[in-house]
Parts: sequence; C-alpha cells; structure tokens
Amino acid sequence: MSGTREIHQLIQPESALGINHLFERESHEEASFRCPPQMRRSSSKKTGQSNSTSASITFSATDLFRSASSKASSKEMERIDNLFYSYANRSSGMIDPEGIETLCSDMEVDHTDVRILMLAWKMRAEKQGYFTLEEWRRGLKSPRADTVNKLKKVLLDLEKEVKRPSNFVDFYTYAFRYCLTEEKQKSIDIESICQLLDLVLGPHFRAQVDYFVEYLKIQSDYKVINMDQWMGFYRFCNQISFPDFSNYDPELAWPLILDNFVEWMRAKTT
Repeated sequence: MSGTREIHQLIQPESALGINHLFERESHEEASFRCPPQMRRSSSKKTGQSNSTSASITFSATDLFRSASSKASSKEMERIDNLFYSYANRSSGMIDPEGIETLCSDMEVDHTDVRILMLAWKMRAEKQGYFTLEEWRRGLKSPRADTVNKLKKVLLDLEKEVKRPSNFVDFYTYAFRYCLTEEKQKSIDIESICQLLDLVLGPHFRAQVDYFVEYLKIQSDYKVINMDQWMGFYRFCNQISFPDFSNYDPELAWPLILDNFVEWMRAKTT
C-alpha cells in the first residue's frame, strides 16, 4: 500500500521534488545508456592498436625472412663465382678453351661430349670455347651448381631438358650459331657440319645422319652449309619417311641440297 502511494506521489505534477527526482533519474539513465558506445569506441581503438601491432610483427617476420633469403642467395652466388674463377684465365677474366678442358677433366667428361655443348646452350654462351662470368651465372644460378659434383648432375639433367621437343629445336638452332666463330659468318664448312650433325642429331636420327654425312663428303656442289639448309635437314628427318622417301615432294620448299640428297639415295638403293 505504501508502495502504491509512493508511485502515486512520484507522478504528481505539483510534486516538484518528484519531477526533479524523475529528471535526475532519466539523466542518470541516459548517461548510463550512452556509456557503452564510448566503451565500444575505446574497445575499437584498442583492437585497432592490437591489429596494428600484429601487422607490424607480421611485416617484421616477412622482412627477416626476405633478409635471410637474400643473404643465403648472396652466399650461394659467391660460391658459384668462386667455382668460375677456379677455371677462369686471370688475364682475360673468362674461362677459355684450356679452362674448359680442365673443367671437363674434373667432371670426368670429354671436352667433345655433346653435354658440354648443352652446357654452353644453358648459359647462352656467345663465343665458342669461352664462358664469361655473366654466362656462367645465367646457366648455374637456377640449378644452384656451386660445386663440380653439382655441375656433373646438371649435365645429366640437361640431357633430359634438351630432349623436350621445344627445347631441342632451340638447342639445334643454337648449335649452328655457336659454331659461327667469325664476324658476319653465316655458313659452316662441310667438315665441321658433318661433325656437328653427328654430335647433335646423330643420337636421334642415326640412319639419316649417317647417309647425309656420307653424301656431303662425296658431293662437290657445296662447300658450306647455311642456317636454312641446317634447319631444313632437321625438318626432313622429322617429316620424311626414310629410306623410301615415299612422302617427299621436291616441288615443296625444300633446300635444293636435300633434293640432290634424295636423288643420290634413290640411285644408291636401286
């Protein structure tokens, strides 16, 4: 009952004290209600600081990883360079023919082995019988070959790499250009071409190469072979039925030397 009277007095308009008390309560409640957003803003700020700190830690870890990787890469390149200088001529700063022979001896590979030509291809070496430091780095950085033993493994891997059709065409083209030892030279003498064919294409098309080399040595119309003829013979080996030449059409754009070769072969086998 007294509780009811107190509520009744609280809502009476003439009760200034009651009204003031009500306003005070409302103000207090509003203040209490507005407080949580302030707390949330403060909490959000703290979360932002926490995220920022976390990001800084992440960035720092990334930077440390990059720095460590960079140092490791630098050390590895230094070892690759040291291997180069152990064979390089001090006066020229390049690995010359003598240095290549020493390198081949250490790798237990003959200097005429096709894999040495593959190594030159991997380095994109420009001058026959010479490796520059830049070429050495280009060829050995990716396989990380910083010792002779690792270099021996590179030679084994190169054989597999070159066997891929797209790579072999590039290697076959490079082999011809690598033998252009004089400025503005565009063709290679017959004797050298015969050796190069046997080295590069012989393992893949033995019969075609053997007969073509035989023909080149006895014919007298050509003293040299150019790039078009070199590439034409590779296409010939891949496309023409051998030794019957059943799908060979002399009216197509074959180098004339191949027309002559086919005629010689047909006369030889009849």
